[in-house]
Amino acid sequence: MAQPAAWDHPEPLALDTAPVPEYGTGSLADLLPTLAAGMAVPDMTATIQELTPADRNCVFLIDGLGWEQLKAHPDEAPFMTSLLAGSRGGTGRPLTAGYPATTATSLASVGTGRPPGAHGLPGYTVRNPATGELMNQLRWQPWTKPGAWQPYPTVFQLAHQAGVHAAQVSSPTFQNTPLTKVALSGGTFHGRLSGEERVDLAAEQLAAGDRSLVYTYYAEVDGAGHRFGVDSDTWRGQLMYVDRLVQRLAEQLPSRSALYVTADHGMIDIPFDAQHRIDFDEDWELRAGVALLGGEGRARHVYAVPGAAGDVLTCWREVLGEQFWVASRDEAIAAGWFGPPDQFDERVYDRLGDVIAAARDDVLLIASEREPKESAMVGNHGSMTPAEQLVPLLEVRS
Repeated sequence: MAQPAAWDHPEPLALDTAPVPEYGTGSLADLLPTLAAGMAVPDMTATIQELTPADRNCVFLIDGLGWEQLKAHPDEAPFMTSLLAGSRGGTGRPLTAGYPATTATSLASVGTGRPPGAHGLPGYTVRNPATGELMNQLRWQPWTKPGAWQPYPTVFQLAHQAGVHAAQVSSPTFQNTPLTKVALSGGTFHGRLSGEERVDLAAEQLAAGDRSLVYTYYAEVDGAGHRFGVDSDTWRGQLMYVDRLVQRLAEQLPSRSALYVTADHGMIDIPFDAQHRIDFDEDWELRAGVALLGGEGRARHVYAVPGAAGDVLTCWREVLGEQFWVASRDEAIAAGWFGPPDQFDERVYDRLGDVIAAARDDVLLIASEREPKESAMVGNHGSMTPAEQLVPLLEVRS
C-alpha cells in the first residue's frame, strides 16, 4: 500500500528550473557595450539587438526599482509607466540583472560590460581566497587592492580612450570608493547632492560632446524598500520623486540623444516570522560543516570546512531544497548562473561558495547574530525570481 503523501520525501528543486539571466542578449552586462558599439567604440559588440544606436547616450540607474514593482505602481510613476510599452527597444520587455541580483554585482556588470563570473564581484559578501575572510564588495571591507580584485577596464574608460565624452554624475560620497573605481570610472566624475542637480548636470554632460556616454544614479528607492518595504508610503514617495526626476531629465535631452532608465535589481518583502525567515545562527543542521556564510538572505555563498563540502551540499538540499535552488559551485558555474561558462574567469572560482543557495519562494535565510542589520530588513533581493531579477530598460529619444 502506498504511503500517505505527507510521508513522501519531497525532491529538491531541479537546478534546470532556475531562470538563468539573459547573459549575452538581454542582461545589464550587455547594455553599455551595446551603446558603446553604436558610438563606434572599438571592440564593443551590440548584443541587445533591439536597441537603435545614438550619438549621445545617458543611463539613469535607479537602485532597487524592479520591473514588477514599477508595473504595480502606475499612479506613483505616471511618466515611467508611459514608457513601459517601449522598454527594451520597443519590445515592451525588461532586462535581467544577473546573478546575484545585488548592487555591487550589478554595478560591476553595468560598468565593465561583463557577467559576474568574469568581473569577479559575485555577491554581497564573498570569501577572499588570499585571506580566507569574507569581503563585503559593496563597502569594500576589509580593503583589498581594487585593480587586483577587478582588473578589466570599464566601458567608460574604453569609450573615453576612443574619444567619447564619458561622465558619471552621482553623489559625491561615491567619487573615490573602490567600487566606483573598479566598476564605473572613466572620463570625469561629477558629484552632486540633490537629484535635481544630478539630472540637470547629466543633460549638460550629454551635450558636451558629439559622442557622449553619461551615467547617473539614484539610491533612495532601494533604501526605502529595505527599511520599510516596497509597498510602504515611504517607498511610494520615493518612486513619485524619482519619476519626476526621470521626466525632468527627459525634457532636457540635447539632440541626437537616447536616455535609458534601468535598475540594478528588484525587491521583495519578506514577512517577519519563522516560516519565512530561517535563521542560520539558530539552525544546527545548516551550520554543520560551514566555515563561513556569505552572500545575503536570498543568495547565499556557503563555504565549507575542508572535506565537508559534499555533506554540506546534501544537508542544505535536504533542509532548504524545496524553497531554494541549492547547487555546488561547479553546478552553478555550469548552469550559467554567473554568466556563460566559457566566459568564467578562474580567478573568481574560489570566491564562490562551495554551496550556493538561491531562493525561489518568499523566504529569507537570515543570520540574526552575524548579520543583525541585514536580518532586520523588510525588503530583500538577490535571487533569480522575476521580482528581483527583472529590471526596466525605459527609453526616451530626442
